[in-house]
Amino acid sequence: MQSSPLGMATIRERLGEALFHRVAGPDGPQHRDRIHFTEGPRWFEADSPITRVHGDASMFVGGIRALLMQTLHPVAMRAVSEHSGFRGDMWGRLARTSHFLAVTTFGTADDAQRSVDIVRSIHDRVTGIGPDGTPYIASDPHLLLWVHVAEIDSFLLAHQTYGARPLDAAERDEYVAQTAEIARRLGVLDPPTTEAELREVLARFSPELRGTRDAREAVRYLLFKPPLPLAARAPYGVLVSAAIGLMPRWTRRHLRLPWLPIAERTVVRGLGTAAVASIRWAMTPPTSADSLAGAGATPQ
Repeated sequence: MQSSPLGMATIRERLGEALFHRVAGPDGPQHRDRIHFTEGPRWFEADSPITRVHGDASMFVGGIRALLMQTLHPVAMRAVSEHSGFRGDMWGRLARTSHFLAVTTFGTADDAQRSVDIVRSIHDRVTGIGPDGTPYIASDPHLLLWVHVAEIDSFLLAHQTYGARPLDAAERDEYVAQTAEIARRLGVLDPPTTEAELREVLARFSPELRGTRDAREAVRYLLFKPPLPLAARAPYGVLVSAAIGLMPRWTRRHLRLPWLPIAERTVVRGLGTAAVASIRWAMTPPTSADSLAGAGATPQ
């Protein structure tokens, strides 16, 4: 039996709306309209590397990988554990993060700066005592640098693995440089501006990174207790598996993650590619050709 294009269009629309609601939150449509349709100068040109990476469905995998990586810094993880809503408000936190990325990447310059100012004011109020008894503050440039490089490395790696249009070497350097502009505004003092510098900064953080009880609790919550309906658990599991497959080998022991190199290169990579492609299809508005096809043609 063949499905009508009109029926597929309805499925596509409903699936896209459900995914968008999960990621962007209940105010997502209003935020989307303001971000994309407000006139004014932007920080970044359309179709530049940062807009290609942050606008691609591979960000679903990159975002999960970034969360896993960030747990490895004991002080950053303690701040998340004490002040973040990852247990009771995981999707609210995801919505706030995705909104910040969307505004700073695609929004007007004024809205982007306003969003940065809000985040900086929040960081100034997040304080506590680290695992070693040393006081911390979320606006510490060193902690901000770790969060930044863990995110950018994850987004870039996921895009190169699962993105629709992977970047070449020059574009990857440009992407790192573009994200550095946002990082500086957030309070990072010397963010990397090339892919090589990104690798160097990540390597310098290695002695500080390890799995803690807070980190393993966050990972268990992220992997096994997502606040999702049963029907969404399997697709979410595929995205999580794809994200784990991109984690460095040395992190597996610290976070008690599986290490299955053959399966990750074959089965997980294939399922991840299919899942990201499905998300991309669902969240991409139909073209006029799709609409015309939906009016009368039947796909073969």
